[in-house]
Amino acid sequence: MTFSTDYFRLDGKVALITGGASGLGANYTKAMLKSGAKVFIVSYDQQGWIETRTFATDNKAEVQFLERDITEDGAAKDIVNAVIAAFGRLDILINNAGIQIRNEWQNFKDADWQRVINLNLSATYYLAHEAAIKMAAQGSGKIINVGSMQSFRAGKYIFPYTASKHGVVGLTKAYADALAKDNIQVNAIAPGYIDTPMTKALQNNPERNTEILAHIPAGHWANPSELMGTMVFLASRASDYVTGVTVPVDGGYLLR
Repeated sequence: MTFSTDYFRLDGKVALITGGASGLGANYTKAMLKSGAKVFIVSYDQQGWIETRTFATDNKAEVQFLERDITEDGAAKDIVNAVIAAFGRLDILINNAGIQIRNEWQNFKDADWQRVINLNLSATYYLAHEAAIKMAAQGSGKIINVGSMQSFRAGKYIFPYTASKHGVVGLTKAYADALAKDNIQVNAIAPGYIDTPMTKALQNNPERNTEILAHIPAGHWANPSELMGTMVFLASRASDYVTGVTVPVDGGYLLR
C-alpha cells in the first residue's frame, strides 16, 4: 500500500457535529469543511449559525443545521435520520457538545449532576449508538468523542464534569472494541487549556494564569486552530489503524 497525503482529505464524507457552530465546535466544523467534508450541525440554539454558514459559502463547502436538544428522549435517532435525509450517509460523528457546572462538593444539586451527565455522557452514548448503526451498514465510519484534561485529572469543583469526561474515555474504548469488526474507528480528543472567550476569566487572573502556564511545557494557551489538525487526522483515512485512544492536545500539560 502506498501512502498519499490525500489520506487526510475528507472529500465526499459527511460529518455530524454536536454544538458545531460555537466555541471549539465551530473550529471542528471549519476543519471538516476545509478538508472537504459536508457538515451537519445540531445545536440547542442558533448561536453561530450565520457565521458558520458564511464560512462554508466562502470555502465552497456545504453545511446544514438542526436546532434540537440532544438530551431529549429519542433525539439521537431523529438527529441521525435527519443527517441521512439531508446527505444520504454519515461517515464522521464528533460528539462535541458539553457543559460544565462549578460548585463546592457539598453544594452540588442532584439536578446539576443529572444535567451534566445527560449532555456530556449519555447523549454521547446514544448518538454513537445510532451513528454506528448507519456506519456499520456502509462498512466504515469515524466516531470522535471530546474529552478534557479532566478525563485524566481530578476536579474538586466540577464533580459531574470530571465524572462525565472520565466516562467519555471509557465509552470510547468500549465502542472502539465493539465496532472494530465493522471498520469503525472510535477515538477521543482531550483539549488542554485553549484561548477562548470562555477561558478569558482564567487568563486574566494573574495567579491562576501563572499556575496554568507553569504546567504547560509549550508555554502558552492553545489557539483553537491548534486542535484542528488532530481532529482532521482522527476523521480521515490516515487514522484507519488508530482506535480506542484519547489524544491529549495540551502542549504537554499532562507531563507535569
